[in-house]
Amino acid sequence: MADRRLQVFYTVAKQLSFTKASELLFMTQPAVTFQVKQLEEHFNTRLFERNHSKISLTSAGEIALNYAERILDLTAEMETRLGELTGQVSGTLMLGASTTIAEYLLPRMLGEFKNLYPQVHARLMVANSENVVSKVADHSLDIGLIEAACQHSHLQAEVCCNDELVMICPPGHEFSPLPAVTPAQLSHQPYVTREVGSGTREVVDEYFHAAGVTPEDLNIVMELGSPEAIKGVVSAGLGISIMSHASVAKELKLKELVALPLQPRLIRPLSLVYSPGKFRSRLIQTFLDFVGTSLQTSVD
Repeated sequence: MADRRLQVFYTVAKQLSFTKASELLFMTQPAVTFQVKQLEEHFNTRLFERNHSKISLTSAGEIALNYAERILDLTAEMETRLGELTGQVSGTLMLGASTTIAEYLLPRMLGEFKNLYPQVHARLMVANSENVVSKVADHSLDIGLIEAACQHSHLQAEVCCNDELVMICPPGHEFSPLPAVTPAQLSHQPYVTREVGSGTREVVDEYFHAAGVTPEDLNIVMELGSPEAIKGVVSAGLGISIMSHASVAKELKLKELVALPLQPRLIRPLSLVYSPGKFRSRLIQTFLDFVGTSLQTSVD
């Protein structure tokens, strides 16, 4: 319902890229450029400074962005409130989830939610915890589900369940007969870790630090951004790793991997993150109410 030119301008301004905006809006780049140019002609001022491959907002563009965000938020709120008069839970739900949650916990949960509320269309962005928090903060996402603590001062975080991290190794590894392993024992092994920015990486680094094991003590042989890739290299005997127990359930059943608890145990909270200042529709509130119980069941 809001002016299309305003929607296009807002997307370009948030991304600071015509190319990225065109991808998000499913428009051609010339069409995006045309819409912005029309808005600039309407206000008789430049909204962007264009320097080779980079763009930045002008002073007028900063003012326009502030109003555009408020106008688009109010428009979405109006449409949602009017739609809720029917009593139905419907609309588009913009979700972000860190990799472990998105790949191993969310699929079943989203299927159940869709069965309960067929008029809801969920869109999911998968990224590490740091990027998910950033997108929730700039209102690109309604809700984030992350594996690390949320330090953002403008966001609300609610712990929805706990998740145990375990050491994984291939069958036949020297650790496989043990009842548990300590951080000191792990420091002598080839170790495969997640990338910086990952919630799992952050929690594991803090765990080692608390145990007196520094990054220099670890024999890191690989740094990978995919849990599936980590499981593959560990299964191939290239190292050990620490992962969510929920993420290796299939491999444990197939006896492709062995999982051992850590001593002391490593249990982290999984959190829902959202902006308390953003209008909370019936859809968002319904999902918040649903997801805590569902995730708790999945992890337990």
